[in-house]
Amino acid sequence: MKKLFCKSIALGVILGSTSLLAQQVNSYQPWSVRMVQSEMIRCPEAWQLDFQKTLKWDYCHGLELQSMLDVYDTYGDSKIFKYALAYADTMVHDDGNIETYKLKEYNIDRLNSGKFLFRIYEQTKNDKYGKALDLLRSQLDTHPRNADGGFWHKKIYPHQMWLDGLYMGTPFYAEYAFRNNRVKDYQDIVNQFLTVARHTYDSETGLYRHACDVSRQERWANPVTGQSQHSWGRAMGWYAMAFVDALDFIPKHEAGRDSMLVILNNIAFQLKRLQDPKAGVWYQVLDKSGEKGNYLESSCSTMFVYALFKAVRMGYIDRSYLEVAIKGYQGILKNFIKVDKNGLVTITKACAVAGLGGKNYRMGDYSYYIHETIRSNDAKAVAPFIMASLEWERLQQVKEIVNQK
Repeated sequence: MKKLFCKSIALGVILGSTSLLAQQVNSYQPWSVRMVQSEMIRCPEAWQLDFQKTLKWDYCHGLELQSMLDVYDTYGDSKIFKYALAYADTMVHDDGNIETYKLKEYNIDRLNSGKFLFRIYEQTKNDKYGKALDLLRSQLDTHPRNADGGFWHKKIYPHQMWLDGLYMGTPFYAEYAFRNNRVKDYQDIVNQFLTVARHTYDSETGLYRHACDVSRQERWANPVTGQSQHSWGRAMGWYAMAFVDALDFIPKHEAGRDSMLVILNNIAFQLKRLQDPKAGVWYQVLDKSGEKGNYLESSCSTMFVYALFKAVRMGYIDRSYLEVAIKGYQGILKNFIKVDKNGLVTITKACAVAGLGGKNYRMGDYSYYIHETIRSNDAKAVAPFIMASLEWERLQQVKEIVNQK
């Protein structure tokens, strides 16, 4: 802890945290920048993100640092890069091993943080980051699968595919394949998307359920379909973001890519259908939207808005969905964003966690989802808000250029 304390002091100097002004956020800056600065003030060291008390190689750190590096790439504040680099330097050893990471746990969540390392490695040229990326990619070579090739969510959850896992594994898998010219990997990546859709699709609602146990052994699983009981908002959010991020790296001619776009278009259609007409955002349990006890939830809403904005920009879905995204973004600002007297930005009403099975068994019924802890500044809402804001800000810049012409 002495080492971490010393690093905290050093970073405090970098950020100027001893100055009162450094604890304030300029309200004239873009929302993406304001949220990043707010998080860096709340968490002086990046390992503290997502309410952590000790070092952890966690998907939430990767999620936030990825979004922060997007802001760095857009606006060029070197303090942001140094903040992300400090976490990478703390977690990745000289031999490429990663603090707290255990490959043989076969937890697909652990791969998500690998994404921000691509840019760290690219800019530092430090070989330890390349070795760490290779280590994470090697997990997929032996990661447990179902007979149809779908990755298990975790070793401790045999035969289960969760929508969450598509975001945790496939964008990293796709980017690694692209950067290392592993063209044979693309078919496996596409198969993950199509397989989980086949297992989780609910023909009655047009939505995708949170998860499926292909073996149909779990108590939470339907004995006929293996599906969980409901379509959880954030699970659909993870799935939607996985599409728009993985598609960046999958060649247009790749077999099955068109089928991915069909699924993404269905997701967009369902989001338009279920968007709350007044608030502009979405409910915690999508297939129970508007029902008693359900609530408008920030993490799924920010994920949906980001995915819709990017999907429109990239031409994956019809441009008419831009209206849905804009209404959603305005709804996020109105319903979830709070700013204190020092300008620090808070995002409220995020479900802290929701899962299935486990030691304290979770049946995934309606009552379970609506009674899980709700908190503010959850990384799973913070990062998608930053990414959605960057898409919104890019759109405003395009409009300004058009108007000038």
